[in-house]
Amino acid sequence: MAAASSSDSDACGAESNEANSKWLDAHYDPMANIHTFSACLALADLHGDGEYKLVVGDLGPGGQQPCLKVLKGPLVMNESPLPALPAAAATFLMEQHEPRTPALALASGPCVYVYKNLRPYFKFSLPQLPPNPLEQDLWNQAKEMSLPSVPVFLEVSGQFDVEFRLAAACRNGNIYILRRDSKHPKYCIELSAQPVGLIRVHKVLVVGSTQDSLHGFTHKGKKLWTVQMPAAILTMNLLEQHSRGLQAVMAGLANGEVRIYRDKALLNVIHTPDAVTSLCFGRYGREDNTLIMTTRGGGLIIKILKRTAVFVEGGSEVGPPPAQAMKLNVPRKTRLYVDQTLREREAGTAMHRAFQTDLYLLRLRAARAYLQALESSLSPLSATAREPLKLHAVVQGLGPTFKLTLHLQNTSTTRPVLGLLVCFLYNEALYSLPRPFFKVPLLVPGLNYPLETFVESLSNKGISDIIKVLVLREGQSAPLLSAHVNMPGSEGLAAA
Repeated sequence: MAAASSSDSDACGAESNEANSKWLDAHYDPMANIHTFSACLALADLHGDGEYKLVVGDLGPGGQQPCLKVLKGPLVMNESPLPALPAAAATFLMEQHEPRTPALALASGPCVYVYKNLRPYFKFSLPQLPPNPLEQDLWNQAKEMSLPSVPVFLEVSGQFDVEFRLAAACRNGNIYILRRDSKHPKYCIELSAQPVGLIRVHKVLVVGSTQDSLHGFTHKGKKLWTVQMPAAILTMNLLEQHSRGLQAVMAGLANGEVRIYRDKALLNVIHTPDAVTSLCFGRYGREDNTLIMTTRGGGLIIKILKRTAVFVEGGSEVGPPPAQAMKLNVPRKTRLYVDQTLREREAGTAMHRAFQTDLYLLRLRAARAYLQALESSLSPLSATAREPLKLHAVVQGLGPTFKLTLHLQNTSTTRPVLGLLVCFLYNEALYSLPRPFFKVPLLVPGLNYPLETFVESLSNKGISDIIKVLVLREGQSAPLLSAHVNMPGSEGLAAA
């Protein structure tokens, strides 16, 4: 593919510097009127002449005029209308004899259309047409695999007859991994946000999320790394350079950047004049390493990777980072530092034994304090599984009247709690409560129940004390849990 003209180069001048970039600007057309996403892009030698074309399942402006476009270089050589919005495009070989020209499969609405020589060849409507008996057997095997949610991204590795793994990112925010002999997911990856892309790089699953981050997982669901992006991820795809054995992840961001990562290492950043919504890398025309991008405004950008370009982790800088060559301003060793070092060398064993003794004593005291809190129900959390309760107290007001709110919660998942009592222990010479003892209503699991009462301060000297709150079970003398409320001083009396 020839390089872009001078006008195109001027239009793309803000994208990259030709002298320092790893990419050649081949074509840029901001008015190409292509609206699609990565799953609807495919590169294939449709005529068997060694020149690869770009197949685009175009949504049309505003999703109103879907069509199938075939591009040769920067020009559209064929355009066919579609009855519904396209969902995915792929090429495959239908015949083994020469010339081996691939066919095109396009998913649109409830049908899968197969084109051969850019002409309609088959139409599969799902599920009205009766399936082939051999295909029916395969579908029956695949039907045994069930997922708890609707999948939105799929990644398959391995051969069906030997061993394969299927990774499915679902709408419930989880990724389920299935194997050939498993009817249910073998592993589950729980994400903290919805996935926006799923790419497999060697044995690592790279997931993009709506929290503007990339995550790397193994096939067993173990998280390997996380990389935070500077903007939202709009699209993802795989960059595979066969000549150098490189596989990396391309991520198009909302700030107009396309970032290329190998694992969590940043290899390259491409700046585009508009946000990129679809990516495709492969052989286009007669160039092996071509990057095709479409933008949010319908533009088309084509770049060619230079034959001398080598991706290095950390950007274009080769070798150690510059900060490694900077000399640290280390202060001189004082006499006190030297004496302390000699003392540590001579008494190192005794110091270590003293440290271990103090550490064991600290653990013992902590265990004793924890046991005492459990035995006396001093913890705001219930220690028994039969009474899963949680208590939290809040004091409001300046005085002499305070509002005391007890937040009582049943932390059980299914069983309600009934028959609880709340009792207050306090100094009657300092405080007065209208209800020092009352019954708690039925506690539904998961809900927070605010129980309010008022505390009247009787002291005119601003003296404060502790009010103990006990949660009891009817017929039992030992409290289930308790809380000590440190009452504030009455500022109302002090001001008076």
